[in-house]
Amino acid sequence: MTWHERINIALEGRRAAEAFRVRKVVENGAGRFLSREGLRFCNFSSNDYLGLSQHPQIVRAWQDGAARYGVGSGGSGHVSGYTTAHQALEEQLADWLGYPRALLFISGFAANQAVITALMGKDDRIVADRLSHASLLEAANLSPAQLRRFAHNDAPQLSALLDKPCTGQQLMVTEGVFSMDGDSAPLGELHAIAQKKNCWMLVDDAHGIGVMGDEGRGSAHHQGVKPELLVVTFGKGFGISGAAVLCSEAVADYQLQFARHLIYSTSMPPAQAVALSASLKVIRSEEGTARREKLTSYIQRFRQGLTTLPFQRTDSLSAIQPVIVGDNRRALRLAQSLREKGMWVTAIRPPTVPEGTARLRLTLTASHEPEDIDALLEALHVASQ
Repeated sequence: MTWHERINIALEGRRAAEAFRVRKVVENGAGRFLSREGLRFCNFSSNDYLGLSQHPQIVRAWQDGAARYGVGSGGSGHVSGYTTAHQALEEQLADWLGYPRALLFISGFAANQAVITALMGKDDRIVADRLSHASLLEAANLSPAQLRRFAHNDAPQLSALLDKPCTGQQLMVTEGVFSMDGDSAPLGELHAIAQKKNCWMLVDDAHGIGVMGDEGRGSAHHQGVKPELLVVTFGKGFGISGAAVLCSEAVADYQLQFARHLIYSTSMPPAQAVALSASLKVIRSEEGTARREKLTSYIQRFRQGLTTLPFQRTDSLSAIQPVIVGDNRRALRLAQSLREKGMWVTAIRPPTVPEGTARLRLTLTASHEPEDIDALLEALHVASQ
């Protein structure tokens, strides 16, 4: 079989399964409205949960940062790319979340891969929730450690897996809020089990940070849990991009020695770090609290309305509100129907989600208005007839 034959077979398989992914060019992808080809859609696919991507203070902070530092960092943080802006942001994050250290990464995917591959050895074991994000599972598969998965949020099965003999160290991996179902992990119960087994816990809180808990400190703080490793990302609640790992002094120093993503990647632009500091300030302010309260009211409004419709929903109390359809083709038709009514909605299909659980991954944001939620519910009602 040639290279071209192999590639074409794989592509045809995706097309036949109605699972072929296509990017759509848009004029802007965040905020209440999305524009494409001269048309405007109410945006229900953005992860900009607090609506901060276009916040004037944060935009101005990035501009001021670019004027001071330029538009790039110039190198790895180990060479010349670790500026006073990066240092200030790391210190602010550590203080906010109650950890000795924070390390910045260019993305959440990079952060998860860096931490897991640097820490794990061939005699170690990773025990991960089956629905953990692709970045976590891929990092586990690429590491020399053994990977075992436990059923979604199943604490007894986690305990049983951790009881199995292991000559090395064990790391339990989960998410604070799961990206496709929108539900939360029982972090307190999981962490208690891990501690009894001398196992460390890594929580990826991409979809909880900035949005949940006091001052938006996220899922772990909200549940009174302090995992040994906390990964927070900035492309959702913060409205920007990038990530940080919160950890102990020793783990931070270890990562600086052995995490190849840190050593060999150009660091994020200092102007981005300045903007992230500005975003953090908004998140911690009264304005941030008001935006979270507004988002919570929309979540309640939507979930109450969804109970009257013939769709399967999840236990999500987060900004992620999936509508489970099941069949790939039906999910695509439903998404198209909503777009024809002026709503930008994305159909998520396997392999991103398990077979038979194709869905509309609807996301609500503080940028929406009550009439947007009502219009979405009405469109779903009409489409279900």
